[in-house]
Amino acid sequence: MTGRNQNVVSEFLLLGLPIESEHQNLFYVLFLAMYVTTILGNLLILILICLDPYLHTPMYLFLSNLSFSDLCFSSVTMPKLLQDMQSQDPSISYAGCLTQMYFFLFFADLEDFLLVAMAYDRYVAICFPLHYTTIMSPRLCSFLVVLSWVLTTVPAMLYTLLMARLCFCADNVIPHFFCDMSALLKLSCSDTQINELVIFVVGGLIIVLPFLLIIMSYARIIFSILKVPSVKGICKAFSTCGSHLTVVSLFYGTIIGLYLCPSANNSTVKETVMAMMYTVVTPMLNPFIYSLRNRDMKGALGRVFCKKKFHFFL
Repeated sequence: MTGRNQNVVSEFLLLGLPIESEHQNLFYVLFLAMYVTTILGNLLILILICLDPYLHTPMYLFLSNLSFSDLCFSSVTMPKLLQDMQSQDPSISYAGCLTQMYFFLFFADLEDFLLVAMAYDRYVAICFPLHYTTIMSPRLCSFLVVLSWVLTTVPAMLYTLLMARLCFCADNVIPHFFCDMSALLKLSCSDTQINELVIFVVGGLIIVLPFLLIIMSYARIIFSILKVPSVKGICKAFSTCGSHLTVVSLFYGTIIGLYLCPSANNSTVKETVMAMMYTVVTPMLNPFIYSLRNRDMKGALGRVFCKKKFHFFL
């Protein structure tokens, strides 16, 4: 039988989250609140950076792109999840499933590269403050942003094209709340060795390497700060670096555990919970960890709000 005849699946069924029916509405409200928080938090950052000229700096250029990435990354999966929680038909077309997978991988990879650029920016700012404006020139910052966007298209498109060549026979039930790549591989009735090899090799390059670069950047930052005998500075640095590394570890740790080091003992519930960590929780936390709690962003919020209020009374 040819691959064309075997590929008879025209749609998939998403089982969603393993939630009991009596708790469905409660979790629906919870996830809706988390999604709205993610959207509003990241939109607020984008608006403030656009309107306040004091935030037109390299760090906030990266942050604006991260906020846009988080907004889109969360929107790839959350609206479908919320719809399915209130619907009796949790189906998604074959083309829609591959499209969702592509954009999911695209924005996940984009976040990888942007987090590296942000870590490098902080490394230069703290370790080489006198040369910061020279090193982090507008040209270099623009190059890093454009490079991040360009590089993400390659692995996302590669994974999607490799998935499109596979055949799916009778089983079309995905035990997940979105078209997860590993879940789709388990459903395929084709040989998936090439896909798994590409995931391991390419995934290792675009996940493990950026993660190591981020850890190295923050390690150099910490070592540099420890050389300065200032208790206040050390406490502030550890507070900032600690919160950043917590989110980074949450994002990368769950991805590495799910895709690069999968365990045969992982249950569907455990994998779903791990996926929720980096698809829902991380995009919601990033605005608070990286932006909304720092002094520059609070100042921008006051300036923009006061300016709008002044124009309103005029």
